[in-house]
Amino acid sequence: MTTIFRWLLSLAVAGACSATLIAQPPPPASGVTGIAHIAFRVSDLDREIAFLGKLGFQQSFTMTNAGKTAEAFIKINDREFIELYPRTDPSQPLGWLHVCFEAGDLNVLQHYYATEGLNPSPVRKAAAGNLIFSFNDPEGRITEFTQYMPGSRHTLDVGQHLGPARVSTELMGIDLPVREGAAMKEFYADLGFEAEDTNGNVRLTTPGAPDLHMELRAPGPGSQPEFLFLVPDAKKAYEALEYAGANAQRNGGLVFVRDPDGNLFIFLATGR
Repeated sequence: MTTIFRWLLSLAVAGACSATLIAQPPPPASGVTGIAHIAFRVSDLDREIAFLGKLGFQQSFTMTNAGKTAEAFIKINDREFIELYPRTDPSQPLGWLHVCFEAGDLNVLQHYYATEGLNPSPVRKAAAGNLIFSFNDPEGRITEFTQYMPGSRHTLDVGQHLGPARVSTELMGIDLPVREGAAMKEFYADLGFEAEDTNGNVRLTTPGAPDLHMELRAPGPGSQPEFLFLVPDAKKAYEALEYAGANAQRNGGLVFVRDPDGNLFIFLATGR
């Protein structure tokens, strides 16, 4: 074996080893660790904030543009928020816009997705002070990823605006109707989610967030995303929502309530 051949062979082996290392998923603590926020465009920002107040969720802070509120952040807990955008043009569709997942190490996660060919946007600092990147799912919806940073608006609000009357303190996940079921299942698998076929739907979990629940289902007439919150007791949750004037409905361990634009919030009793 000539010297030049040995050198070329060592380069090839090193390159193969490097590629193998790069393609390895990040450890659970560096990957997806939960849902940071769900975002909606609403017809009336004040009315939506008042509705969420009936659920016990308080406004954490707002972002303004030209003196007008461009975004409002409603707190579920210190790591989960509901992000509201007012409709500024009648042509803008109302309802759910996107989900943003929290990551333990955003740069590591973005690099891994890039090596997997998912074409994520570069990591940047968002207006609220956290790191963020995104890309579109197979149906054209934005999927965001964020890492909370010291000094950000979210971090500075830790321990504040935690309404004592919150019906739920945890957003568990989303039940999502999808047209491209196989493509969406593969998309989430590429994100590091584990997919399980159950009752005709696809249930998604991820090692870094064992309580996170995402479910994909075939769309039916008028079907829409459903947002699942945990409560310790369905009866007490129903009574609290009715007392607050949220016009709830109950079916066993499930409580249903719709916001002014028709978005469906489901409260699931866990007994915890």
